[in-house]
Amino acid sequence: MTGRYLTKSRFLLAMECPTKLFYTGKPNEYADQSSEDPFLAALAEGGFQVGALARSYFPGGHMIGQLDDQAALAETARLLQQENVVLYEPAFLYENLFVRVDILVKEDGCLRLYEVKSKSWNPAEGMPFVGKRGTLAAAWKPYLYDVAFQACVVGKAMPEFSTEAFLMLADKTARCPTDGLNRKFRIRRLSGSKAEVLIGNLSPDDLSVRLLTSVPVDTYVSMVVNGEGTKDFDSLGFWGVLRYFAECYAEDRKIPPEPGGKCGKCQFRSSEENGQKKSGLKECWKEAFGWRDEDFGQPLVLDLWDYRKKDKAISAGKLKVTDLEEQDLGMRDNGDDGRPGLSRTRRQLLQIDKTKANDDKSFIDRDNLKREMGAWCFPLHFIDFETAIAPIPFTAGRHPYEMIAFQYSHHVVEENGGVRHAGQFLLADPGVFPNYEFLRALKTELEKDQGSVFRYSHYENTVLNVIHRQLREDESPPEDSEELLAFIESISHSSSGNEYSWQGSRDMIDLLDMVKRYYYHPLTRGSNSIKYVLPAVLESSAFLQRKYAGEVYGAEGGIFSWNFKGKRWIEKENDRVKDPYLLLPKMFADIAPEEMEHLMSGEEENVIRHGGAAMTAYARLQYEEMQDFERQAIVDALLQYCELDTLAMVMLYEAWREEVS
Repeated sequence: MTGRYLTKSRFLLAMECPTKLFYTGKPNEYADQSSEDPFLAALAEGGFQVGALARSYFPGGHMIGQLDDQAALAETARLLQQENVVLYEPAFLYENLFVRVDILVKEDGCLRLYEVKSKSWNPAEGMPFVGKRGTLAAAWKPYLYDVAFQACVVGKAMPEFSTEAFLMLADKTARCPTDGLNRKFRIRRLSGSKAEVLIGNLSPDDLSVRLLTSVPVDTYVSMVVNGEGTKDFDSLGFWGVLRYFAECYAEDRKIPPEPGGKCGKCQFRSSEENGQKKSGLKECWKEAFGWRDEDFGQPLVLDLWDYRKKDKAISAGKLKVTDLEEQDLGMRDNGDDGRPGLSRTRRQLLQIDKTKANDDKSFIDRDNLKREMGAWCFPLHFIDFETAIAPIPFTAGRHPYEMIAFQYSHHVVEENGGVRHAGQFLLADPGVFPNYEFLRALKTELEKDQGSVFRYSHYENTVLNVIHRQLREDESPPEDSEELLAFIESISHSSSGNEYSWQGSRDMIDLLDMVKRYYYHPLTRGSNSIKYVLPAVLESSAFLQRKYAGEVYGAEGGIFSWNFKGKRWIEKENDRVKDPYLLLPKMFADIAPEEMEHLMSGEEENVIRHGGAAMTAYARLQYEEMQDFERQAIVDALLQYCELDTLAMVMLYEAWREEVS
């Protein structure tokens, strides 16, 4: 297409921040932290498979998606001349608004459009789209805005027809009718972000239970268009906003920025490694506040950990961490929350004080940390899980988007300080449900003693709760299900909302929680992700630098490793210890370094690690057509990355032990 049109993705981006319209689509000019490979994103989320399954429920349709936009418009118009027809990815244009609809059914003078989403819901819980106060639910707004945009464009482009809109969502209550259904949806990458789904022979049994359900959303589309239940379109109205965005995008005209807390998640923010590209965030703040480049030399208020008053601070002109005072944190009773160590606000104040003092030394609460560590029982076990979700279940009886626990790593530290990579598990064979084998292997490794077990974040506990439910609800449970349930209950605790309640005698200890309470390093810039904590710990620990400077890890007579041989973890660049994760081989040979950085940069709050490197790798092993050597390279990389995750936990423990001894 020769023009610049507002698409639904650009519309949704502008709803996050209108100024982003100016920065998007300029990869050679502006840094884009979210410029992830669309192919990999769709693969990890299951978008390709869900889309293909949805089309299977509407057989006999015409695929238009691979055509260029102009040809797609012409082909759509031609096919719609038929009295009744099903179209896949047809194109519609109205004024400067352009859409492609996932599935369109023309029947009896009505156009029914179906927007297929990689998202699940429970029909038994009713319509989740509107809250108790009659406002649109925040979690569903992007989906409703998406389908409203499409419905309006189609309706305006084809005014002679009535239109009906549906969201197609995975039904949490549906059970897969057959084994191996997911294996009938294979992926072949074409060029760029394009791919084709190779669909096997689907039997009537395969489609006898609809795993996806069509949810009518005309009522909610009308609410969006009429500005009901939302204030997002108060200024110009829905159509006014669309036309304003479309006009600005067509003219490549920047909408004046209105900085706020939302800037903290701006993808148009260049990193030090990507400094050759312009930063949209910097341009916005320069324009709004009259800043110069040197004003960005100190951490912004956006960088203060877990700070929930960013909008208020920015409105008051407090734009840097150093501008903040204790009263800006909303502290009560001097910030003491009654628990040992740092409260949330006390930790924020510590970050502020160290920034003001230009203090790059770590903080450690030795007394409380020593007290906690004194209660630990040797040998110490450090574990990390990797998981994915399966949009189309592997076996009969399973639900869409059930959690798949396919990998773990396990390190052990003995009382005498000895360290070894004690075990690992990886089961990524296509179409094999791994959860019970995963659990059996973990049980075998951990039941040999009563040593303390460690995780990093609550995610591992969540995974075990999910497998606990899967075992209870399994229509054909394994013979050892009672033993497996008892094992889960011994090393975890029940999550909120679980109908069963338990507290394990060896309940896993959360190192992330201990970091938040007892440890802070300025080099982490407020992040508590192990990916940021590990380089900071290595930089500040002379003990770790001595121990891991040589090629001792995985060496004969050194530290046992399943996946490394003579690995040296301490390497310096510009007099700083290099991030150990950057010393690993590329997980994907066909992905650019900046894309890999994006996949690896998840924060601890992103508990599902949605779209992360391991989840993407697992999806590729499941669905993508590849040669054996390519599969083996991904498997090897998965094993090394997961091993480093638990070694990072060990290193953190070792640094703390040296500090408190």
